[in-house]
Amino acid sequence: MDNIGLQLYSIKESCEHDLLGTLEKVAQMGYTGAQFAGFFNHDAQEVKAKMDEVGLRTAGAHVQIDALMHNLDETLKYHEAIENDLIIIPALPKNMRSTADDYKQTAKLLDEIGETLHERGFILGYHNHGFEFDVFDGTTGFDILFGQTDPQHLKMELDGFWATYAGYDPFQIIKKYADRCISLHMKDMRVDKGERISTELGTGTLPLADYIKRGKKVGVKCFVVEQEEFTRDPLDSVADNAKEMKRLLAEVD
Repeated sequence: MDNIGLQLYSIKESCEHDLLGTLEKVAQMGYTGAQFAGFFNHDAQEVKAKMDEVGLRTAGAHVQIDALMHNLDETLKYHEAIENDLIIIPALPKNMRSTADDYKQTAKLLDEIGETLHERGFILGYHNHGFEFDVFDGTTGFDILFGQTDPQHLKMELDGFWATYAGYDPFQIIKKYADRCISLHMKDMRVDKGERISTELGTGTLPLADYIKRGKKVGVKCFVVEQEEFTRDPLDSVADNAKEMKRLLAEVD
């Protein structure tokens, strides 16, 4: 069975208001995995109990770099308790990505953190936006991060929307880093008033079925839906996204 995850940042207001109730709604929509972006003062036992009750598994969690630098033990204890072994850095602050040297120092730091996580049974991943594809002396920040870290210490959650937005081909990225790509963010793109924005799956222009095919070839186990812009209730949008993911997965199979 294919696993369909939801990055809960897509419905962050609902999660902030009622995380446990939102997890129940997410399961009812047909998602099998939840990818967290904060826990809103709930302890790990509460979260794990609700996930067990509604039949959800973790699909990773976005964890800010500061927590990994300054509060690592407590952070990992929480994720052990909810049985999440995939820790994903969702973005970098500007002071860690403004120059090539910034990226080199950041890569060194991520390699060290990733080694510690690997030794403790976790996986460290990185989720891209568009800024990582800025070029420094002919090399992107993205390639510095992944070129100067051990493949066992840093994996990739590729966001095809943002790679495309920056002018790069997600398929070429997957090909280059096939052993690093362990999660794919499933997002679609449409143009609204000249701006490229994320939209409900199947209503934009990105080749989503091809992303799934390529992801399966490199061993991606869970495809994680994310949407960032909405013209209606986000809960309605992510419910439709779950239906579209089921259709796409059936098409690919």
